[in-house]
Amino acid sequence: MSTDAPTPADAPAARRTPLVPLLTLLLLGNVSVIAVFTGASTLIPARLAEIDPANKEALWGTIQGISAVFATLFNPIGGALSDRTRSRMGRRHPWLLGSALIGFGVLAFLGSATTVVMIGIAWCLAQAVMNIFMAALTAIIPDRVLPARRGTASAVMGVGTSLGAIVGTQVAARYVDEGALAYLIFGGTVLVAALLFATCTRDPRPGEYEESQNVTLAESFVTFLAALKHRDFMWVWLGRALMVLGYFMVLMFMLFILSDYITLPEGLKPTDAMATAVTVSTVAGMAATIIGGPLSDWTGRRKLFVVASGVVTACALLIPLLVPTWSAFLIYAGLHGAAFGWYSAVDIALMTLILPRSEDAGRDMGVLNIANAGPQIIAPFIAASVIGAFGGYPALFITGMVISLVGAVAVLPVKSVR
Repeated sequence: MSTDAPTPADAPAARRTPLVPLLTLLLLGNVSVIAVFTGASTLIPARLAEIDPANKEALWGTIQGISAVFATLFNPIGGALSDRTRSRMGRRHPWLLGSALIGFGVLAFLGSATTVVMIGIAWCLAQAVMNIFMAALTAIIPDRVLPARRGTASAVMGVGTSLGAIVGTQVAARYVDEGALAYLIFGGTVLVAALLFATCTRDPRPGEYEESQNVTLAESFVTFLAALKHRDFMWVWLGRALMVLGYFMVLMFMLFILSDYITLPEGLKPTDAMATAVTVSTVAGMAATIIGGPLSDWTGRRKLFVVASGVVTACALLIPLLVPTWSAFLIYAGLHGAAFGWYSAVDIALMTLILPRSEDAGRDMGVLNIANAGPQIIAPFIAASVIGAFGGYPALFITGMVISLVGAVAVLPVKSVR
């Protein structure tokens, strides 16, 4: 790796977008894309329940599993392609704009889908283009943010995840009977975020960052998993995969948990209950993230935050297991949200600090993002199998506890980060 080529994060301040505007737009971008994912997690199950109520869980699990394959593939592909892009707009902005524009059309198609097959195809396409958008967005952090400020940047992204969850579930609950309009709102927000990024920030041009080796695109795709040979990278990847798996095993079935397991007050619809629970969870997560990110920068410690979040997650999952009431579920939602927010505060910072090669940041962040998208492939199948084989949702909560704890301690062997 050359030590002479300037990297964007180390370039003179005049050549960089100021930190506050950059973080503001990172926040907006993350809110917009997370709103798509969380909104669809309400809209699609609700639509499937109308089409085939007897098989809604199996259909949703199948669609989520297949679509997550697209997410897993297109996130690193998008990162690798943006690494190789050379244009007057930079290397990230063209992919932000292109994926946002195509995504708007795909989400419009999803809103008009009337069969299970059409819904499945549309959501697979949406996962593909939204993960290309996410790959370009997350690669901006190692591109343009100094290492000493990446905990703060990670916290901003974590807050964006929380706000996106609130926006997505609230819009979906409000327009659950008008799904087409909800999807247009989601797609339009992503497009606006991409346009603002392209017009209000400066993407580094060729010569202002370290160049990847001149290899063919096929060679790049064949070798992009080579980063997993690095010990610290592998442990962080494994920890993230398990933390996300434990989280999504419960989150993906929240609507059905509220419909079939939790005792709701009379008159409260499951979709409205989900919107309320997600709001409580994300507000708690935002508070934990806002505190945790700068605190991790100040202490210089990352692994402690990950371990603490796993322990709190396991404790939170005990609540619905033992007390399946609405009030108890809200307490669970707050604690689980706080734990995941605490984790999100250092997750991205930890990932950027163990990247093997800065010139391949987009590609390697894509590989790390497989640990986010990949578990979503197996989460619905594991969850459905656990629910069916071991007596329902209590077994799901126990499984989530175990997986989250293992994921938290997986980062302990990392040597290059405290």
